[in-house]
Amino acid sequence: MSTKAEATPGTVQAGSGHSSDYGVATAPGTLRLERLLPGPIERVWTYLTDSASRGEWLAAGEMELREGGRVDLTFHHADLSAEQTVPEQYKAHAGDSRCNGRILRCEPPRLLSFTWIEGQAEPSQVTFELTPRGDGVLLVLTHSRLPNRGEMVSIASGWHAHLGILADRLAPRAPRPFWSTLLQAEAEYERRLPA
Repeated sequence: MSTKAEATPGTVQAGSGHSSDYGVATAPGTLRLERLLPGPIERVWTYLTDSASRGEWLAAGEMELREGGRVDLTFHHADLSAEQTVPEQYKAHAGDSRCNGRILRCEPPRLLSFTWIEGQAEPSQVTFELTPRGDGVLLVLTHSRLPNRGEMVSIASGWHAHLGILADRLAPRAPRPFWSTLLQAEAEYERRLPA
């Protein structure tokens, strides 16, 4: 069986780095990114929910996997890849940074949704949906309630780089350079996302 998803705008074929890797704005303040990842679905779920596994591609930290449960994410960007040179515009994010939220929905191993940056007047929301596709798993990430285009470009670029590393970890292969991927993605999202 093939593990390739049908090609649609904004989808990614196995974390390949092609132009179809880029996410799309599906509504004002809403981004959608897709990746076809190596399965099984339980393994991908572990990379979303287990602190140590999640820390290899996004951020470590505990999640109370129940509605209303706490989400604590601690980012260590320097540990995500071998690349150590931090671009000037990202120096503020080179050290540890934190994000807190609350679980909105948790349906193992297919759906995880939580608020992003609790304490803001209007926290945004992140939803991961997992669907088996042959030997692989289609991951659909939707980040909604983003306040403006600048935030959408920043968030899209960050997710793009982080999901690339997730694909590399699951492959398994050496993770791509985080900061370089982020820079390239940011330039591309500036061009792609509507004003």
